[in-house]
Amino acid sequence: MEKLNLPDIAARIRMGKNGKQEIYDGIRKKFVRLTPEEWVRQHFLHFMILQLGFPATLIVVEGAMKYNNMAKRFDILAYRTDGKPCMVVECKSPGVEITQAVFDQVAMYNMTLTVDYLAVTNGMAHYACKIDHSSRTYTFLEEIPPFLIVNQKS
Repeated sequence: MEKLNLPDIAARIRMGKNGKQEIYDGIRKKFVRLTPEEWVRQHFLHFMILQLGFPATLIVVEGAMKYNNMAKRFDILAYRTDGKPCMVVECKSPGVEITQAVFDQVAMYNMTLTVDYLAVTNGMAHYACKIDHSSRTYTFLEEIPPFLIVNQKS
């Protein structure tokens, strides 16, 4: 797999029964198919936990949600210690350019989730923004915020 613009991880990789590589997801507590997007997701999860201080127990990976009565799946959702969702992350493969469509996708999820922080990554480029729900505006941030920041009530 491709070297990413994220810290290296000690990934547990195995060959699955179907002859495809699998990587262990410590949040979901199981091996999942190793795709380029999953490679990014696992690196970003480790970055969130080890570098940004997010408690693993407050993270959900590939969770189901409904938007306009349609089933959708977010990549990563982090919760504050009070149980309120605080940040949703959309992961793309390294070869996928981060475009307005990617931001639109994560913003659509936020119509239901109403988190204060959105992040998108393709493993090479990472973007985050802070949502001001009262004024319905957003501000792009210089870096992905640590848990100490996103855990604060707005």
